[in-house]
Amino acid sequence: MNAPQASDAPEVPSFRAAIKFWFWLGCMSFGGPAGQIALMHEELVVRRRWISEKRYLHALNYCMLLPGPEAQQLATYTGWLMYGTRGGIAAGALFVLPSLVLLIVLSWAYTAWGQHPWGQALLWGLKPAVTALVLQAAHRLAMRNLKARWLWALAVLSLLGMLWGLPFVWIIAGAAATGYYMSRQPSGLQDPAQAGPEPTRGAKAEQDTRPTESNVTSPPQETRAAPAWLDDDTPALAHTHYSHPRLVRALAWGVGLWAVTLGLIALVFGLGHTLTLMGGFFTQAALLTFGGAYAVLPFVTQTAVGQYGWLTAAQMMDGLALGESTPGPLIMVVAFVGFLGGHSQALLGHPVLGGIVAACVVTWFTFLPSFVFILAGGPLVESTRHMPSLAGPLRGIMAAVIGVIVHLAGVFARQTWLPGGWHMLPDLGAFALTLLATWLLIRRQLSVFKLLGLCTALGLVRQLLV
Repeated sequence: MNAPQASDAPEVPSFRAAIKFWFWLGCMSFGGPAGQIALMHEELVVRRRWISEKRYLHALNYCMLLPGPEAQQLATYTGWLMYGTRGGIAAGALFVLPSLVLLIVLSWAYTAWGQHPWGQALLWGLKPAVTALVLQAAHRLAMRNLKARWLWALAVLSLLGMLWGLPFVWIIAGAAATGYYMSRQPSGLQDPAQAGPEPTRGAKAEQDTRPTESNVTSPPQETRAAPAWLDDDTPALAHTHYSHPRLVRALAWGVGLWAVTLGLIALVFGLGHTLTLMGGFFTQAALLTFGGAYAVLPFVTQTAVGQYGWLTAAQMMDGLALGESTPGPLIMVVAFVGFLGGHSQALLGHPVLGGIVAACVVTWFTFLPSFVFILAGGPLVESTRHMPSLAGPLRGIMAAVIGVIVHLAGVFARQTWLPGGWHMLPDLGAFALTLLATWLLIRRQLSVFKLLGLCTALGLVRQLLV
């Protein structure tokens, strides 16, 4: 498609056209946050010119500072910016819905055929790939974020804290406090390898992948000059004007929806019921997802596996493998957790029905806070056009997140290499495949899809040979 000229008038999108686009985006958003953010930039800024480059980056900066899946929040923000509350809800929901449906189907298939020899062969190949992906995430973040000795110390302490069984919340809170303290010291946040301080960034596992004028494939100069439907100098739409009553009203709606839904579940099933516990726990998880999905997965694993027993650590690995191969935010793996928890306990008297209901409950409470953050905070961000300086706490949190991710890699490696426990011989084939996958990801920059395809094929070949 040829680049539009500056004189071209931007097409005014109808709400129906936007609905179709957001549904298409939800079906095609493979590649994790990096791919999803780049895809939205290409479609919204470059090709369709619905939003200007500066508005897009301004929205992304806000989403990067929030807990939760930044790509889904960005879709929600752009939908809200264009059409108000209905647009934000539609965009955010349609970004998640296809992956939710697909993961429910895959979760059901997993419970039905996961123990079949060919199913086990597929999972045998995928588990080393998952372990390698976690190791790659830790390596990438460490190389780009641990710029000072105190950050390395925080990462090591967080790893030790996880090994000692400290709650995830305490580790994150301690890291944030340490980062705030260091930011108050002379040159506390300065990168020793650079002359100036590192710019503020959001604490997301994929933070380096956000589009900026230097690292995203920007449109040509003549395209940048072309007007967008919501351009830099476009007058602010009525729904983007900040007012204190509007903020209070949006927060009241969000908190009210959370309280009513969780209260009804507790009233119908009881405070100790699995669905009630899932609602409370995944609300907490949604508010602690600084560092992206890989950062919150150890917290989910620690609680869902160790405390509640909704699934095993090996099943958690399998769920992450399924989540990596589907569109939508990686945090959607929580739907797999919910499905298996509901299925194993045969909630509502039927395993499959219980799994579907639990997956929907988990998804609702995981993503509800993200909608509240955008619909309540969007007008304030648009009116101020100023991002808060959270460099110190966020750098501390990111350092701790790296240690937490290393611990998660260790948990997955143990499940992959020692499936029978410490008293059994290690699976040398799985160990070798993990090393190969890690090398391909880190050194050869192999794409996730190619890696998953390769490891799956090797698992099937192994099944043919044994």
